Amino acid sequence: MFLSVLPAAATPSPSPSTSADPLQDAQESATNAASWVEQNWSTWLSIGLRVLLIVVIAVALRIAVRRAITKFIERMNRTAQAVDGTAFGGLLVNVERRRQRSQAIGSVLRSVASFLILGTAALMILGTFAINLAPLLASAGVAGVAIGFGARNLVTDFLSGVFMILEDQYGVGDTIDAGVASGEVIEVGLRVTKLRGDNGEIWYVRNGEVKRIGNLSQGWATAGVDVTVSAAEDLDRVRSVLNEVAEAMSKAEPWNELLWGPIEVLGLDSVLLDSMVVRVSAKTMPGKALTVERELRWRIKRAFDEADIRIVGGSTVQPEELPAPDPAAAVAAPSVYANSASPQSEAASPIAPRQR
Repeated sequence: MFLSVLPAAATPSPSPSTSADPLQDAQESATNAASWVEQNWSTWLSIGLRVLLIVVIAVALRIAVRRAITKFIERMNRTAQAVDGTAFGGLLVNVERRRQRSQAIGSVLRSVASFLILGTAALMILGTFAINLAPLLASAGVAGVAIGFGARNLVTDFLSGVFMILEDQYGVGDTIDAGVASGEVIEVGLRVTKLRGDNGEIWYVRNGEVKRIGNLSQGWATAGVDVTVSAAEDLDRVRSVLNEVAEAMSKAEPWNELLWGPIEVLGLDSVLLDSMVVRVSAKTMPGKALTVERELRWRIKRAFDEADIRIVGGSTVQPEELPAPDPAAAVAAPSVYANSASPQSEAASPIAPRQR
């Protein structure tokens, strides 16, 4: 009885198969992992090499393109400096203007090149991992439209600045009339243009707000002077004196460099009752028209004083002085009825009733 119960009460020892299960599972897991890696290592290696190749090509292409743009900008600056050393270089080319314009163009080109190259490389890498790019591109398009709509003023300013710089509409040192403000350009940016006004104030003009631009520093300027003389003067004598002034000024320093054409006496601009206006004009260096006009007026006044030619005002004949109005003219004459003792007043007065 005791012997029969003892084996039943004793705890059975673990079998060899049960103790070997964890080890066998680990071996099976390692075998499966090794076989999975062996089956997919070539795919991983191919993907890794493809990503590495895309990154290397993108980085190398970006560096090459940026260096090419930098060399192009440096060549533009060297050309500007070479032209600046010539006789007319200071008149036709502003080194600071060319430098800022080239820097702005280079910055835009480098940014666009980097965005295109790196963006294309990122899309190619995502495509290598078999990621569906359609939702990503759709989301990016919607986000781009939303950002563009919200920042439309900023985008407008940027695009306007890019085209202004590329088309060389104006530059540093130019005197322009931008509609909203006018003055000398001191800095050209992709978003804002800085102008210095005639009184020294600085205007910050957004490029998107500029609808028209009048550049007063490109090509040539026109200096025009109107000379008003008496109607009794001899026109041939007036023309002769003006021609002498024009010839003398054209040969004098530094006016011979500022004048880009002969000073011409255009003739009568208008004829009034007691005066006539003679027009004198000349082509000048850009931005020097006012200086030439002041000097031309100075010389004409001195020459006319020596030739005893009278310069008069541009008004017509002075009106004749009228006699002072009579203050009593507006007062009515006294009436005879105002005197109660006059026969008219007595005849017009009512008859008094009889006393009873």
